Amino acid sequence: MSTVKETVDVEVPLRRAYDQWTQFEDFPRFMEGVEEVRQLDERHNHWTTSIGGVRREFDTEIVDQLVDDRVTWRSIGGEVQQRGSVRFEPLDETHTRVELTMDVEPTGIAEKGADALGLIDRRVKSDLRRFKDYVESGGSTGGWRGRIAPGDPGATH
Repeated sequence: MSTVKETVDVEVPLRRAYDQWTQFEDFPRFMEGVEEVRQLDERHNHWTTSIGGVRREFDTEIVDQLVDDRVTWRSIGGEVQQRGSVRFEPLDETHTRVELTMDVEPTGIAEKGADALGLIDRRVKSDLRRFKDYVESGGSTGGWRGRIAPGDPGATH
């Protein structure tokens, strides 16, 4: 399993950065290779990706979500094995640090080759730069401000 850790500072308040990240269905607007993210409920998302000509579908489960602090997930179905966390740190009233850490288990020859060449690291870094551009340009509005705690079967608002 490979670990990727990237950070970007965005010129928006903490709440704005966090709210934008919780708009999972907007991910294709700034994540390369992500065709669709469909939110199934407060805890689950279905992903469709196409990376290097390889199309994958998988589900993720949010295992920990604390408003204005973090979102942690893991894959639970499909061919993709990953888990990760994104954390939000206020730098001042108008700037936020976004730190993304992911553990990815490459499957297939193409993914293993991309990992060996450092392409996964570069892709995550590029995705965070595009997130920065997207959120700073206005992005979408809204956000989910509920709490999901590890081990809880449901979410609270």
